[in-house]
Amino acid sequence: MNTRLSTAAIDTLRANALRFLAIDAVEAAQSGHPGMPMGMAEIAVALWTRHLKHDPATPEWADRDRFVLSNGHGSMLLYGLLHLSGYDLTLDDIKQFRQLDSRTAGHPEVGHTPGVETTTGPLGQGLANAVGMAMAEKLLAAEFNRPGHTVVDHRTWVFMGDGCLMEGISHEAASLAGVQRLSKLVCFWDDNRISIDGNVAGWFTDDTPARFRAYGWNVIEGVDGHDVEDVDRAIREAQANMDNDIGPTLICCLTTIGKGSPAKAGSAGVHGAPLGADEIAATRTALDWPHAPFEVPDEIRASFDARDRGEAARIEWQARFEAYRAAHPELAAEFSRRVRGDLPSSWRALAPALVRRADNEAATVATRKASQTAIERLARALPELLGGSADLTHSNLTDWPECGAVRADQFGRHINWGVREFGMAAALNGISLHGGYLPFGATFLVFSDYARNAIRMSALMRQRVVYVMTHDSIGLGEDGPTHQPVEHVPSLRLIPNLDVWRPCDAVETQAAWNAGITRRDGPALLALSRQALPHQARSEAQLAAIERGGYVLADAHDPQLIILATGSEVALAMAARDALTADGIGVRVVSMPCTNVFDRQDDAWKRSVLPGDIPRLAVEAAQPDLWWKYLAGAPRSAVVGIDHFGASAPAGALMQRFGFTAEAVTGAARALIEP
Repeated sequence: MNTRLSTAAIDTLRANALRFLAIDAVEAAQSGHPGMPMGMAEIAVALWTRHLKHDPATPEWADRDRFVLSNGHGSMLLYGLLHLSGYDLTLDDIKQFRQLDSRTAGHPEVGHTPGVETTTGPLGQGLANAVGMAMAEKLLAAEFNRPGHTVVDHRTWVFMGDGCLMEGISHEAASLAGVQRLSKLVCFWDDNRISIDGNVAGWFTDDTPARFRAYGWNVIEGVDGHDVEDVDRAIREAQANMDNDIGPTLICCLTTIGKGSPAKAGSAGVHGAPLGADEIAATRTALDWPHAPFEVPDEIRASFDARDRGEAARIEWQARFEAYRAAHPELAAEFSRRVRGDLPSSWRALAPALVRRADNEAATVATRKASQTAIERLARALPELLGGSADLTHSNLTDWPECGAVRADQFGRHINWGVREFGMAAALNGISLHGGYLPFGATFLVFSDYARNAIRMSALMRQRVVYVMTHDSIGLGEDGPTHQPVEHVPSLRLIPNLDVWRPCDAVETQAAWNAGITRRDGPALLALSRQALPHQARSEAQLAAIERGGYVLADAHDPQLIILATGSEVALAMAARDALTADGIGVRVVSMPCTNVFDRQDDAWKRSVLPGDIPRLAVEAAQPDLWWKYLAGAPRSAVVGIDHFGASAPAGALMQRFGFTAEAVTGAARALIEP
């Protein structure tokens, strides 16, 4: 870098380099959002060149700072930063912005681009992810740091805009962050007063600083977002507040969207559309940027390059970790295992043992209660298990003896999320992304609607998160149709890469938990009953088959009918089988606790469970349409389901009214056998 230039001049060149990489990439793609990168460029320069602790050569270093672009539509700002900082993201990658198979997708995608910490795009969820990351950092520090040995000490930084703050999830996440006093969480609000529809004065006039102060945040107002020194001052103040443990910090940055564009700056026109050739030329002139598209002078590149200082920070941490290992070898080994996401070496032997133990209990028990028993067992074996309920702990049954509550000044493993289903699910994603913990969260199944987009993001990001969703059908009874899920299990099964388990008893519940714990490439959702369900006897082979998602629970020498069922309806299928067997009719009962897993089995297994020449009857207290794909090819078939809302009454009365009885299932079966 030319040493004759002032620091301010150098910072201006850095900011303009980021601006024009965004401008040129969006123009080449004829798609994208140049306004935010142009407006937040100086904020990015202040954070990334002066404060962010990261090593571009080792993007997954455990003690790196986490950076979250919650306003993910401005992805080209992040791609420019990653490219110029020295990550494995080339100029050719930048030029392929938003193109098929490129590493620069329209919104940042974790696992797709080095240095991207979470997939953002749905506004507000990045903020909630960051809350989960900051929670994980604070808990890991409490669990592993020792006097004289600090191995967990990093910050979580968030860029967010008005759109993030308008989304309701921002309230859930920010409120929780304040209660938990997540002092190492710092958010930069891009206060540019513009959203897609124009100036926000017509629809967003909140007193945002007062709002965040009410949450318990430290708020720094009036920061000039186009003055690197002013932003730097605010960051230093935020860092000083971390030492005082007074809560997270919001830095309010006054900015102009599309800064530098003579005709479009400060307008919605620069939010989500290319500037166009003429305006780009005018912007180059206005900002005195004479370089060709995608050209960044070498001296500016060198001033961004974070590889040397990142390597030095990582090596210094590694030396501290080696001293920690010498002083606390068992803790060091445990920390390393947890960060890798590996389960304890004993796990493979333990998992089937847990299923057999549940089998031996032979209890009639609600699967939500069986889940609590599973959690208790797993928590003893897996210190990384961390989770709780959205204000329904005593209904979801997610606590366990000696779990300890997570509080601002107290380490624990059970989180009282409060009535924040969406925020909970998105924070669980952040905890999983951070590493070190295996998170779960719970609510009533019907309220999965509140959390649904974050559950979808769990699946999209392939995160190991377990969702515990209880009160899974009209069988919950008197609370009525507002609380009775009808369409939820089938619709959740449609989310790609989400495994939805609806176990029929304690054995399948433990197996479902085991599957969620061991799976490393996506989330699991357990739909659990309020009412007690009878134990089903199984052979060792059947116990092993549960993990395949669908298996033969009971058979006949020459079956004339196959009944498929899940959850509480498996008992009805077994009762119908008994009645039909007494009349000399052979029936096979197939328990299908997870259709998603069954769908991944090989054709030989599927044919062995569901041969094509036998009539089939599916039974589930849910919207029935999904079941027809499992009935295709059978000579005759039918579904016993419910395609309307429930009612408020005791569970037994509802099951009788809507046809979920052994007699009704037996009648439907006879209709197929004796047409």
